[in-house]
Amino acid sequence: MAKKGSKKKDVPLRELLRIPPGGEVDLSSYDPEALPAGPKKKADGLAETTLMGERLADLQERLYAASTGGDRRRVLLVLQGMDTSGKGGVVKHVIGLFNPSGCRIKAFKKPTQEELNHPFLWRIIKSLPQPGEIGIFDRSHYEDVLIARVRELVPRSQLGRRYGQINRFEQSLAEDGVTVVKIFLHISYEQQQRRLLERLDNPDKHWKFNPGDIEERALWPAYQEAYEIALERCSTDAAPWFLVPSDRKWYRNWAISKLLLEHLEALDPQYPKADFDVAQCRKQLLAG
Repeated sequence: MAKKGSKKKDVPLRELLRIPPGGEVDLSSYDPEALPAGPKKKADGLAETTLMGERLADLQERLYAASTGGDRRRVLLVLQGMDTSGKGGVVKHVIGLFNPSGCRIKAFKKPTQEELNHPFLWRIIKSLPQPGEIGIFDRSHYEDVLIARVRELVPRSQLGRRYGQINRFEQSLAEDGVTVVKIFLHISYEQQQRRLLERLDNPDKHWKFNPGDIEERALWPAYQEAYEIALERCSTDAAPWFLVPSDRKWYRNWAISKLLLEHLEALDPQYPKADFDVAQCRKQLLAG
């Protein structure tokens, strides 16, 4: 993990940034500007991310092709973080490296009345990736233990049960062939202020600003505590959390690209073998 002052070499990024199961989490001990592995300069980071795109696209195609042969495996990328942490930027710059036809992107907003009439995981289940796909959640079921906790939208007894429900749900996903990659985009209080001011100072960004963001910012300590609890209780072997330092946008994008690459390489999807006579089909084509 990218704790302040820590650096490790020759360690897979998914081990370095992982939140270990069962341990306490203190977000103040993690440096949002850290460069725990990989490139140290922006130009190098951008170049490496672009190069990773070719390998990511190849693995995505193999994953999709494998599904046509009955392989049920798929990937679900869960993005969580404070306002301005870069969830939309990741979708644009990292997921943009993939073929969009093989991606299923869902941005979760305030629940509709229909969604509120169902258990909180109902709308999540409806949006899961199909075999061979890469799913991306911009916010997720974790909103139901984050904003729900900070804003006291549900009784604490009900809230407490949700962590266990989430763990069982994610375990069932893993058992069904879903590789769950949960990313917490860690930014500083100061960086959030800078990014909000940038939106206010640029008329072209006013559409991204909501006066309610200021009210939410005032609840920063409560949200940090809510995230710490979620990271502690829901980082499991089946679906670990990864903390990505996100004050530097270029590093955030590199790190998430690298994490996806490591997970896809571990899956090592293969093109399915032909279920027809290749030689015969070739002979028929040449005869024509």
